[in-house]
Amino acid sequence: MERQNLAHLLRACSKSRAFQGGLQIHAALTKAGLDSDLILSNDLVDMYCRCGSLPQATNVFYGMPHKSIVSWTVFMAGHLQMGFFHKSLGHFREMLCSGLRPNEFALSTHLKACGFSNSPRLGMISHALCLKTGFEAHPVVGNSISHVYSTSGLIEEAKKMFKAMPFKNLITWNAMIAGLALNGDFSGAVNLFDEMRRREEAFPDEFTFSSLLKACSGLRAAAAGVQTHAAIIVSGLDRPENQILAGALVDVYWKTGLVSEARKVFDRITEKTPVLFTAMVAGYCHGGLVSLAMEVFTQSRRSGAQTDGFLLSTLMGLFADLAMAIQGRQLHAHSVKLPSGLDVSVANSILDMYFKCGLAEEAAQFFNEMPARNLISWTAAIDGLGKLGRAPEAISLFEEMEREGVEPDEVTFLALLSCCSHAGLVDDCHRFYSRLKREDRVSVKPEHVACMVDVLGRAGRLEEAREVVVEERCSFVGSWQTLLSACKLHKNVGMGREALRELTRLEGEDSASCVTMANILAGAGMWEECLQVREAMVKKRMKKRGGCSWIEVEKRVHSFYGGDDTHPMIEEIKATPLEMETSMKGDATTLVHCNPSAV
Repeated sequence: MERQNLAHLLRACSKSRAFQGGLQIHAALTKAGLDSDLILSNDLVDMYCRCGSLPQATNVFYGMPHKSIVSWTVFMAGHLQMGFFHKSLGHFREMLCSGLRPNEFALSTHLKACGFSNSPRLGMISHALCLKTGFEAHPVVGNSISHVYSTSGLIEEAKKMFKAMPFKNLITWNAMIAGLALNGDFSGAVNLFDEMRRREEAFPDEFTFSSLLKACSGLRAAAAGVQTHAAIIVSGLDRPENQILAGALVDVYWKTGLVSEARKVFDRITEKTPVLFTAMVAGYCHGGLVSLAMEVFTQSRRSGAQTDGFLLSTLMGLFADLAMAIQGRQLHAHSVKLPSGLDVSVANSILDMYFKCGLAEEAAQFFNEMPARNLISWTAAIDGLGKLGRAPEAISLFEEMEREGVEPDEVTFLALLSCCSHAGLVDDCHRFYSRLKREDRVSVKPEHVACMVDVLGRAGRLEEAREVVVEERCSFVGSWQTLLSACKLHKNVGMGREALRELTRLEGEDSASCVTMANILAGAGMWEECLQVREAMVKKRMKKRGGCSWIEVEKRVHSFYGGDDTHPMIEEIKATPLEMETSMKGDATTLVHCNPSAV
């Protein structure tokens, strides 16, 4: 009776994560001489693992005189729950060496660890072991095999495993739908969900709908997202405390432009998690809605929810894009007080904000004081210096980065080439471009070619610029557009026509390219041909996309587009220049009357 009571109490402590209670029960069973009992020892290992005390779990496990397959499975699962999948894999090998034959639960735990390792080869070896031991057709093992293939990017192998399974339960369908969504086959995920409903082999749960919403989000399918939400309501899963579905719904509504629906879902949730707050702030940031993003961020702070690094980086990115230096500084000051403020990703976003706000000195000081820097940090600093016209400093920083053993990637080279291009440093740009072409680790991208074309075009070396595009066999529209712009600068009609032909071949007739060509012809005095291009644009109803500008007034950003009269204060805005003109004329008249000799 005492043994049964202790086992019951241990399992209760394990379920409720009651570490102190578990310690007392451990002492009680040791005092009763039951510390060698196999079942109680297994329960002890499980309790310590669930309470996060792996050292004590390890002591109990290796102190056991006999270990069953359950002992090994519990021990491996404990390491997996704590994120130590490599150790879990090592313990599985250790179990095999001890002579024990794995069962379906040990294999399932091992396959989950393989999935976390993201190693396709290890997954295939484990699949072969399941086949050899005869457990491949077991639902628990089959589901895990399908999952490990999906997470390793072997989606075709996952499909084969799914089709081969004689019995499919809800977990089977969920694993396959999630795998398809994870690997970008959003249409396949939606189709498989429809098949599951038709065959009525399983009824969807919150995990099924979460994967389906991810697929709808990837397809930007607003109607499908709304229909899925309706199905969730009918199924009774649309509960205010359901965090998983709330986050997925907010994401799909944001990505399909249904802002008000996203806010309705957000407001219904009673206990909001950091993930949900982050999703909402990210949506507002993506739409450039600063005041609403700040409102949700303030709500997050007042609720006591932990502010994670992704939320800080997202909000800082918005301030960077809109050059909101005051708010950026305030958020930087707030991040210093948070544990997540130490994340290198947050530091990188702060660095980027200072550079985009034109605060080069503060950015440089912050960069020098960063406790940890990665390649993104160096690249952001190089790019920021380049955009602020400090090309020599950017080149010097690149060389310092290499001295510290940090190897550049394609993005770093792009920042460096762009910096040299904007500064007109033809020789430096050519030197780094030639080096990039010799690199084995990185490859030349179309954007790199465009930088080289730009710097040569600005210098008037149009033939060399054309040779770079032709030599790289570049089908990147940006390279030919850059060459076309250079032709406008230097009034080269012949090469401009060639660039326009290539652009038309690559992307069809584009209004911006046609306008540039018309300007080239006008600059060369070829007015008749310029008029023909303009008339052709009118006949084809081609319009150049209007530019956009914005201004911040009292912590609110106002955006303006060319030809757009939809701003709520448009009448006052239009009246202001007239008032200024009248005022200026009045001042000029006063000056003339005061000083007649000025006439």
